[in-house]
Amino acid sequence: MESFLELACRRFSCRKFKNQAISKELIEKVIEAARVAPSAVNNQPWIFIAITEEPLKKMIAATYSRNWIESAPVIIIACGDHNRSWRRSDGKDHCDIDIAIAIDHITLAATDNNLATCWVCKFDAMKCSLLLELPAHLTPIALIPLGFPDEPPKVDRHKDKRKPLNEILFWEGIKF
Repeated sequence: MESFLELACRRFSCRKFKNQAISKELIEKVIEAARVAPSAVNNQPWIFIAITEEPLKKMIAATYSRNWIESAPVIIIACGDHNRSWRRSDGKDHCDIDIAIAIDHITLAATDNNLATCWVCKFDAMKCSLLLELPAHLTPIALIPLGFPDEPPKVDRHKDKRKPLNEILFWEGIKF
């Protein structure tokens, strides 16, 4: 069994997927990781919609400007339920934060099951919402293409493109 850090380092943003179906059971296994994710006050303000069938998958893919997404056999739409999300006393809605944590669980669970994902936020959320006929309190937050990777993982990507620990970790008493 690999360590958590090894798993996190193995995850990458995949943009080319094999033309290979994913079983319903495997999709459910990946989403189970999101189900157990922490959320503010345990409100769990999320809904995940797995799109596997054509032509809806093509229509959802068209809400994003790049066509590589069409190679994914599954597109998971992570939606935030603003009727369920917790709000801090100053009004800050934690829905997007909670969804981000759940999506991270999805990406890592996918990696753990030899699948790949890419976190896509630059899509037409309004068009996506209309295609799915979502009620006003549900907002599409991200598209998560899911599939078996058809490109090699970028193993050493963390070495050169990540800030060193001493640039992100500070101890008490530091003045900015």
